[in-house]
Amino acid sequence: MYTKEQLLEHIQELGIKPDDTLLIHSSMKSIGPVEGRAGTVLDCFSEYMKDGLLIFPTHTWAQINSRNPVFDVENEPTCVGILTELFRKRPGVIRSWHPTHSVAALGNDAAEFVEGQEKFNTPCARESCWGKLYDRRAKILFIGCGLNRNTIIHGVEEWNDIPNRLTPNPEPLKVLTPDGRLLDSPQYRHYSPPVPLISEHYVILEKPLVETGIATIGRLGDARTILCDVVPMVNLVSDFLQRDPDLFMKTDPIPTEWYAGVEPNYDILL
Repeated sequence: MYTKEQLLEHIQELGIKPDDTLLIHSSMKSIGPVEGRAGTVLDCFSEYMKDGLLIFPTHTWAQINSRNPVFDVENEPTCVGILTELFRKRPGVIRSWHPTHSVAALGNDAAEFVEGQEKFNTPCARESCWGKLYDRRAKILFIGCGLNRNTIIHGVEEWNDIPNRLTPNPEPLKVLTPDGRLLDSPQYRHYSPPVPLISEHYVILEKPLVETGIATIGRLGDARTILCDVVPMVNLVSDFLQRDPDLFMKTDPIPTEWYAGVEPNYDILL
């Protein structure tokens, strides 16, 4: 059974800095037995990141739709795991108001980070929290899950104007705010005919990201982890999509010549 001290050592070994902006996609089960269970895992990250910004996705795309159109910011549970659900309820954590792709943040500028996400009518608009990850030169940690959970890649496709990634028409969704207001927030949804879940194909990114040094493999408890630098990841994937806009419509390996010997580009380009 892993202790808090052991997990803190693992986090430090991953290469995360305490003042980073860090978003975490997670599978609690993959970590293995932990003293204090999920609460200890969240304590570890919250304490380690005390000088930075800690973010978890608190998505609700699985249940908020035209049949169930109201997103209750304070009470709607997440659809992406127990750590996300427990994190959003913690003291000091602030949740954004996007009806399907909200995030929750903890840190000195958490309120500024999440502000205004409900104003955008797509899941991962460039000016939303997902684009702010790029602007803040954030890192994304995958704990016990793969790059098929890499939400920001939906954003990269959107920012590069890849066709047929959003529904032709928006759904009439609404946001129930913590102060009781009901806001209209019509939303285009992710859509990639004829592939039902295009994000399942994002796993083909692991090899090029690791081989270019943009991503590193590690562990937290029993879980395999992948830590990615957002800026060079977004830049490299954008380059891939310019070469082949339908890259993720298939599972073919990305041609090695597209990235072999390529230096990661840390410049803000988009």
